[in-house]
Amino acid sequence: MLAPSGHQFAIGIDIGGTSTTFGVVDSRGEIKYRGALSTNKYDNVSDYIDSLYEAVKPAIALVNGNEQIRGIGIGAPNGNYYKGTIEYAPNLKWKGIIPLADLITEKFGLPAALTNDANAAAVGEMMYGAARGMKDFIMITLGTGVGSGIVSNGQLIYGHDGFAGELGHTIIIPDGRMHPGTNMRGSLEVYASATGVKLTAIEMLTQFPQQESMLRVYTAEEIDSRLVYECAIQGDKIANEVYKFTGQILGKALANFVMFSSPEAIILFGGLCKAGDLIFKPTKEHMEENLLPIFQNKVKLIYSELNEADAAILGASALVWELKKISVPLG
Repeated sequence: MLAPSGHQFAIGIDIGGTSTTFGVVDSRGEIKYRGALSTNKYDNVSDYIDSLYEAVKPAIALVNGNEQIRGIGIGAPNGNYYKGTIEYAPNLKWKGIIPLADLITEKFGLPAALTNDANAAAVGEMMYGAARGMKDFIMITLGTGVGSGIVSNGQLIYGHDGFAGELGHTIIIPDGRMHPGTNMRGSLEVYASATGVKLTAIEMLTQFPQQESMLRVYTAEEIDSRLVYECAIQGDKIANEVYKFTGQILGKALANFVMFSSPEAIILFGGLCKAGDLIFKPTKEHMEENLLPIFQNKVKLIYSELNEADAAILGASALVWELKKISVPLG
């Protein structure tokens, strides 16, 4: 048993297209128990929830049963906070609208709140990370795609239907690259993500055929953002130009976002941040260049303080502590 009677915990669940991770988290952000199971193994959401329940049961027992757990927070693709539903998530097997929060509550006997993964990251950052004490900030997750969570006056912005804050799908280059998932052209996600870095590298190798590059010994299928980074830190000119271009696009987009909501900070999170100054410096430069003077040098551009391996669980669990609207009364 991990705590005396009266001490409370939250369960955080992060649902990805391939796997689900979960943990029991205390109010200080310490993960007391963690586990994982496959997501794409289950064609039927009911079978998935049954298996999830069996996987989480040992964690519940460790904290003296349900009476010690405040609730369950869930981060999921296309998660609608208002309705507690996953809606038409392209990378999940369960199609249509899935009332996941209600299904979780019914199975676990605990209140549940759900939002999309990027919004969960923003709440986690506000509760446990670099945004502690901030009331206005934007969280940008730079991974396979580009996610975002917008906090204004201490409240996460959901919009009238629960889906506000899709900054990764805003159009940055009209008639630009095609996004294969949305069939839209020129969105931020196809440029400023790990996928975007790969595409830019392939394009530059074609555009500058005379420029020597370590990347030329690899096929297009073999090139990824990690390889581009490894070549860049060895001084490869094309690899470095890839990051300069990526930072230029991201910086211009962030300038737009700053002038929209005037945040105290923009917090960057995700695998692409491992490139450090290769991505950070051009991003900061182009963000400032494209701001009106009243906004320049006011907005901090900083990295997340959440451990990447823990961030999804912490973000999901923070829904339980931080957000007032939850699918059933907490008692």
